Amino acid sequence: MRITKKRYLQSFLIVTVVLAIVRLLFPSIANNRTAQTAVRQREAADSVGMRSDTAHAGQAIAVAQAGEAGNDTDKVVLEGTYLSKLAPSPLPSLRYSAGVSPFFKSDGSLRHTPIYSVPGYQRTFEDQQDVQLVSASKWGIQPVQNRDEAARRKSGLVFVGSNPYVYIDKLHSSIPYLVPRASILLQDIGRSYFDSLTMKGIPLHKIIVTSVLRSKDDVERLRGHNGNATQNSCHLYGTTFDVCYNRYKTVEPPGEQRRVVRNDTLKYILAEVLRDMREEKRCYVKYEVNQGCFHITVR
Repeated sequence: MRITKKRYLQSFLIVTVVLAIVRLLFPSIANNRTAQTAVRQREAADSVGMRSDTAHAGQAIAVAQAGEAGNDTDKVVLEGTYLSKLAPSPLPSLRYSAGVSPFFKSDGSLRHTPIYSVPGYQRTFEDQQDVQLVSASKWGIQPVQNRDEAARRKSGLVFVGSNPYVYIDKLHSSIPYLVPRASILLQDIGRSYFDSLTMKGIPLHKIIVTSVLRSKDDVERLRGHNGNATQNSCHLYGTTFDVCYNRYKTVEPPGEQRRVVRNDTLKYILAEVLRDMREEKRCYVKYEVNQGCFHITVR
C-alpha cells in the first residue's frame, strides 16, 4: 500500500512539472484557454439578453400563427407582409414606469383598481366618418371591388383570426384582413383588456370582432339594410374594425364554469381601455348605437 501511494505522488509531481514547463515554453496555450472562457461568458450574457428580444418577436409570430386555420395563401401573406412590416411600425410608449408592476403592490399583494367607465359613450367616442376616413385613407389600401379582387390584392394585408386575446365572430359582410398597423392595434386592445380585467378582479373575457375589411360590393349590400353603412366606408381600407359591446367570449378551461359577469360591467371596462387608446392617439372610436359596437380606425 505504501509503494502505491508513493508512486501516485511521484506521478502527480511529474505531471505538474511537465504542465508548468509546457506553459513556460508555450504561453499561447494558456492565453487561448483564457480567451475561450471569455467567449463562453459573453455568449452566456448574450443568450440572456436575447430572451427579451425573442419574447417580443414571439408575440409578433404568435399573431401571424393565429391565421394557420386559413389556407396556404394566407400563410404566405403573413410571412411575406406582416413580419416584414412589423419592424418599422412605431411602438407605443410604456404605460407604466420601469420597475413598477401594474398588477402587484410594493408589498407583493395583488393590486386592484375600481371600475370607472367613461362619462357618456357618445360624448367620449364621437369620432365621425369624416375624421376616421382621413386616417383610413392615409394608412389603408386601395379599396377592392369584390371578394375575388381582394383575394388577388392581399399584398399589404395580414390575416386576423381568433387568438388568446381576440375572438373573430362569423363574418357575413367582411373578410378577416387588416393592414399590419391596424392588426397590431387590435392585438393591443385585446391584451390591455385582459390586463384591466385582471386588475379589477373580473374573470377573463375576449373581445368579439364583428366586422373587418369590406369590398365595395359588401358595402353596397349593407347599405340596403344598414343605415350606418356609407358608400365610402372606412372598412374599405383595411384600417377599421368593429368590436361589439354587448357580447363577450368567456375564457374558461374545459369542464370549469367561471362566475357570470354582467355585459354592462364588461362594457364599462372595455370603454376605459378604448378611451386610453384614443387619448394616446392610437385610434379613432365611434360609439354605434344601432349596431351595438365600437367602430375603430387606426391612427
